[in-house]
Formats: sequence, C-alpha cells, structure tokens
Amino acid sequence: MRHTVLERFPAGGPRGHWPAEEFAHERRNEGLAAEVVMDLESDAFLVVIAPPRQETAD
Repeated sequence: MRHTVLERFPAGGPRGHWPAEEFAHERRNEGLAAEVVMDLESDAFLVVIAPPRQETAD
C-alpha cells in the first residue's frame, strides 16, 4: 500500500512544539485520515494519508 505524503517536517523542531502533529490534526479536521510517521533516512516527520480502500465484491 502506498501512502501520499502531504508535508515533511524536520525532526529537530523547537521544544514543546509538534508541527507535524498540528498539521495532521488540521487535516483530520478537514476529513482526511492523516497520520504522522518518521522517515529515519531523512530524519524527518512525514504527514501521510493512505489511498482510499477499494471495495471488493463477495
């Protein structure tokens, strides 16, 4: 499953601030299923959404 990256945030943000979490929260308020994941290779937090699930016929 591929995710769409909405935004990237450096891991070394100011103390007490969580810009990736705040951005994801705003997107969830807009109806998107946004979540924050860590990209270890780039040392960044990514706000991602999963693609819509395909309904399967039974």
